[in-house]
Amino acid sequence: MNLMKNKVADYIITGQWAKKAYQEAQMYGKANAIASSADKTFSYIPDCSDLPISEDADYVYICENNTIYGTKFKELPNTKGKTLVADVSSCFLSEPVDVTKYGVIYGGVQKNIGPAGVVIVIIREDLITEDVLEGTPTMLRYKIHADAKSLYNTPPAYGIYICGKVFKWIKEMGGLEAMKAHNEKKAKILYDFLDESKLFKGTVEKKDRSLMNVPFVTGNEELDAKFVKEAKEAGFENLKGHRSVGGMRASIYNAMPIEGVEKLVEFMKKFEAENM
Repeated sequence: MNLMKNKVADYIITGQWAKKAYQEAQMYGKANAIASSADKTFSYIPDCSDLPISEDADYVYICENNTIYGTKFKELPNTKGKTLVADVSSCFLSEPVDVTKYGVIYGGVQKNIGPAGVVIVIIREDLITEDVLEGTPTMLRYKIHADAKSLYNTPPAYGIYICGKVFKWIKEMGGLEAMKAHNEKKAKILYDFLDESKLFKGTVEKKDRSLMNVPFVTGNEELDAKFVKEAKEAGFENLKGHRSVGGMRASIYNAMPIEGVEKLVEFMKKFEAENM
């Protein structure tokens, strides 16, 4: 609504949220799916080095980290000068980001930053204008919120207060460089085990693996169900994969301590020894 001046936008479809964003955009203009990894159940990030970018596209959209499928853009797409818009809900503040490479970065805070109900938008100032699609509600205009310093309406104050606490925690840890190192260390423990396991295997192409979400399978649905059941009994929550893909998924967001991942791998080794 705020960016579709020509009523044309390009979408890179790498999972459920990108697909939903693409479908929503079709209500307001022409949305083009210029790349997709649907052919392999979104288990990789398509090559985005030379995309068929539409000449009149107002922006190019990506969902940078895909929770359900466990993929992450390690290199941003070549948008050929067009504005890049990224949904970073599930990788916000997991590592340093060069904000100058984007037009808009937005995301819900509920994975890494605070309680659900708060959204953070980082937007290039030249994109904040009164020139929006006809019929755009006042509450959905970036300029209204920017001019009012995000106080046009009563903000979710307690949620924002918690976000502030998390910002301080990250700073005290050493900032986003330290957070990235922390996340890489955690992910390596789990991915290294999956790569050497004879029972479990990861479902994502290595080069596109997420630091936040790690999907894996045994290759046997009954065994997957047994693992999820026994894992829950052992105190591991929410390891069941999304209903659209099955298997298992470990979400190891910023707040997950390294010890939690070590305990999971320990349990997986025990399960493998008992079920091979």
